[in-house]
Amino acid sequence: MLGELKQVLGPAQHGRLYRYLAWLCAWSVLEALTVVLLVPLLGALLHGDFDQAWRWLLAMAGMTAVTCVARYIQSMRGFALALVILETLHGRLGDHVARLPLGWFSSEKVGRLSRSATSGTMMATNLFAHLLAPVVSGVLVPAVIALAMLWLDWRLGVTALLCSPLIYVAHRWAADAIARNDDVVDGAAAIASNRVVEFARNQHTFCAFGRTEEGYAPLEAAIDAQRVAGGSMLAQTFPRILAGGLSVQLAFAVLVAVGLWSALHGSIDPVRLVALLALAARFVGPLAEAAAHSGLVRIAENDLRRLADILATPPLPEPATPRAATEPGLVEFDAVSFAYRDGEPVVGGIDLRFPPRSMTAIVGASGSGKSTLLKLVMRFFDVGSGQVRVGGVDVREQDGAALMAQLAPVMQDVYLFDDTLEANIRIGRPDASDAEWREAARLAGVEEIADRLPEAWTTRVGEGGSALSGGERQRVSLARALLKKAPVVLLDEATAALDAENERFVQEAVVRLRRDATLIVIAHQLPTVMAADRIVVLDGGRIAESGTHDELIALDGRYAAFWHERRRAKGWRLTAKAVS
Repeated sequence: MLGELKQVLGPAQHGRLYRYLAWLCAWSVLEALTVVLLVPLLGALLHGDFDQAWRWLLAMAGMTAVTCVARYIQSMRGFALALVILETLHGRLGDHVARLPLGWFSSEKVGRLSRSATSGTMMATNLFAHLLAPVVSGVLVPAVIALAMLWLDWRLGVTALLCSPLIYVAHRWAADAIARNDDVVDGAAAIASNRVVEFARNQHTFCAFGRTEEGYAPLEAAIDAQRVAGGSMLAQTFPRILAGGLSVQLAFAVLVAVGLWSALHGSIDPVRLVALLALAARFVGPLAEAAAHSGLVRIAENDLRRLADILATPPLPEPATPRAATEPGLVEFDAVSFAYRDGEPVVGGIDLRFPPRSMTAIVGASGSGKSTLLKLVMRFFDVGSGQVRVGGVDVREQDGAALMAQLAPVMQDVYLFDDTLEANIRIGRPDASDAEWREAARLAGVEEIADRLPEAWTTRVGEGGSALSGGERQRVSLARALLKKAPVVLLDEATAALDAENERFVQEAVVRLRRDATLIVIAHQLPTVMAADRIVVLDGGRIAESGTHDELIALDGRYAAFWHERRRAKGWRLTAKAVS
């Protein structure tokens, strides 16, 4: 666990951690020595030697005072470390997560990150504030007492030493079961949490299809899995926790039995036996307290491990000497291949050049690698082989912030923050003047949206932009891109599934963007595709065709088939005009 503690606290806090552990060990040893002094004190009292008893009492009082000081310092240092975690861990997590590959953020990992950043962080603070002290003292105090008993009476000392590993095995048996089941429960809870959020966000869909009475099977399955995991944890751990508690009581009974047997056979003075049995009671007391906390400590250890795993996830490597872009707006793929998790290549042998201020449409069947190309431009992942260059420089040789400053993504699933309409537009360029962001909003057709909202630009759009339609969210995203004025704009199916009004605003924004930026568009709407300077057809992760609309129609290949299929598709508007 020490490795996880060091990883979570960070190098700057290692000295503080070691000092805390040193004081914790010192307090535990001092507490044990204070208890050991009880033996000569009781012996003197029972033999009627009150002068000797006073001396031992003063020694015990002095040791108690030193122990209290050590306890105070240890407690303050523990609370200080807990506060350090509260003050810095969220910042460290945020800074580290911001440098992770964007492809790392799967729904499962986001769920675990959310739990680690909330309950995991609190459990880590509890470890220092409340949990670690009784566990460490539960080991050191009995160890020192057992050595003292070995010196005072070898029979009881040997018995205590023999009982110790048996108690350890019993509690380790219980703690391992708790740790193992906690991982299962945590995974089930993360899935259930994601399903609850999904269920809450999609209530309008359930209402639209009359599914409000039937429930949502994936959510019910996730909650059931969480219940089963919790029940399994209880069934497996409760008997073991009970066995651990019984082992402590059994150890005390064995010590009493050995002491009485020794006294009956004259091997030990009855007065000393009373004092040693008092010492034996203090031997099992810390063990019982440690046993009561061991399960929580193992759960905290799991949380620390999960936090440490996140912090140990390697970020995308940043170049020691970043290179600045030399050709703004130029995007190139040079013999690029890429595979997810060392599997089959998603794209392979990609050679493409997107000249500045050009518009290229990428089309292809689902799973052909269209979105992957955009992710590689934004460096969600590093390529397996070849180079992706933005602004004439390999994306791996550029500073991350400098790379993203050149790109304005308009993704298929637009996410708006639960903030005002103005604030969501300003994300594109926070330092923009009022005139600049309002002009970007006008060009993207967001002015018309603001006019209909109760508080205009200061209206909050809800979590994920729930107060706006999908098309309206798309227009806000385009306003961000217009405001950013990046030399490269990436549109992932930005014109798909929009109504006529929203499609008109989106296409007008695309017209404005293409005047000043390189556009790489993934789209299924024919007007947008036809307006492109070049069309690239992907098939199975490779370039199947490339050329203008007329060239590809004449080729009568995959694009021509796509074109004719779209023209025959239900709802296709033959009067729609191409973007120019």
